Amino acid sequence: MTNTIGCIEKADVILITGSNTTENHPVLSNFVKRAVTFKKTKLIVVDPRRIKISTFADQWLRPNLGTDVAWINGLMHVIIKEELFDKDFVTNRTEKFDELKDIVKKFTPEFVEEICGIPAQSLIDAARLYAGEKTGSILYCMGITQHTTGTDNVKSLANLAMLCGNLGMEGGGVNPLRGQNNVQGSCDMGGLPDVFSGYQAVTDSELRKKMEDAWGVTGLPEKVGLTATKMIPSAFDGDLKAMYIIGENLLVSDPDLNHAEKSLSNLDFLVVQDIFLSETAVLADVVLPSACFAEKEGTFTNTERRVQRIRKAVDPPAEAWEDWKIICEIGTLMGYPMSYANSSDIMEEISRTTPSYAGITFDRIEQEGICWPCPNREHPGTPILHRDQFTRGRGLFHAIDYRPPAEETSKQYPMYLTTGRLLYQFHTGTMSMKTAGLNELAPESFVEISSKDARTLEIEDGTMVDIASKRGKIIARVKVSRKAVPGTVFIPFHYARAAANKLTNAALDPVSGIPEYKVCAVSLSRAA
Repeated sequence: MTNTIGCIEKADVILITGSNTTENHPVLSNFVKRAVTFKKTKLIVVDPRRIKISTFADQWLRPNLGTDVAWINGLMHVIIKEELFDKDFVTNRTEKFDELKDIVKKFTPEFVEEICGIPAQSLIDAARLYAGEKTGSILYCMGITQHTTGTDNVKSLANLAMLCGNLGMEGGGVNPLRGQNNVQGSCDMGGLPDVFSGYQAVTDSELRKKMEDAWGVTGLPEKVGLTATKMIPSAFDGDLKAMYIIGENLLVSDPDLNHAEKSLSNLDFLVVQDIFLSETAVLADVVLPSACFAEKEGTFTNTERRVQRIRKAVDPPAEAWEDWKIICEIGTLMGYPMSYANSSDIMEEISRTTPSYAGITFDRIEQEGICWPCPNREHPGTPILHRDQFTRGRGLFHAIDYRPPAEETSKQYPMYLTTGRLLYQFHTGTMSMKTAGLNELAPESFVEISSKDARTLEIEDGTMVDIASKRGKIIARVKVSRKAVPGTVFIPFHYARAAANKLTNAALDPVSGIPEYKVCAVSLSRAA
């Protein structure tokens, strides 16, 4: 997030898109609901489903799946045409505005309606509402990123925020809501194939030399590695021989699961490190039991870039180790001694090697976390990014045209499927499905459809149906819901039985490598 969670309540208008906020981020959603209810903040929700947060909205826009660039360009078309944009901000802090202006020229409200299904007047009203308020906050989640155009979608939202001058101040910002508690920290620590910690490029010779000196080694590779989504097809082809998976249940969370299972089975050697025996761990040659969050010391970095202490509350099972101890022991056995007294030692190394974390120590975050970047021990941290200038100097507008999703409906597969999460289960269920109360509230997978589609298909609430795509088929129970809109069905991805990802498309965003989980073509029929 460019801003803090607390900033949400200081916004004059909030735009939520691609985020089922009340179910995926229930605590954070309270900030939105309080702002709307008590501070009269305006709320625009853009989502293909009539999700709960839309009941708080001044406007709910329902786009067709995979059309986000079109409606965002449409908002900017109206804002530029009616001269509602922040001229001073655009002039003094950005560049390439004319290219943006040229690309959005064709995205008239009527043209956008043809692509997205959003009524032209609704788009105009939303543009005026977002641009007409003093400060605007944009909140988004995986409904924006999990597309073959996910990078384009995010850049388009950044365009919109810059156009209206909504960056660098309280109540503004472009704010991605992270899907797990420390996914931000994992990325910060180099959990990506092309960077060291703090997003320092492995291709930069000076940065490699710095890390070599810090670690007492030579010859760190400059070659960029594979993203997780490229490892699977590489394993399928036989090029990737071994995998070491930590805390990830690929056989429920990956797209096109039949292909993913064949790929993992093709490996010569598979290691899984996790707190429970997941569906993926069952396939492993070696399983390494690790301690959970409550059984270890360390830090998590949350969605607002705040580095926070976690503290051991209980002892782990006797055979379970902290993740860092497992990794260090393996490194030592492979010939590179890795010796740390405790997690505080590791934090000290992080601060020495990672500029954005340079001022963060266990002592400083004993009582309250600090938002990076924090370049030295005297720096208070940076809750709000881009106050005076952008990292590159001027903010760069990207002229982005609309591209349709990788898969569209057909006679054989006439409906769209989108996937997501439920309030009462978490991710692949390896933890939450061990809780009886949660299983009572959300016991099984289902396919959510509109009453109109149910009538057309001559199926009732509770009917078992086959849902099929080009990649596979599952059986699930029908749930007729007001959340659904005609032509689109929704399936939660948590359940290994009736796994939604047996249906989803493994087509990738060419920049980020993220699969198109949020849109694929399916058919529904009454199960035998």
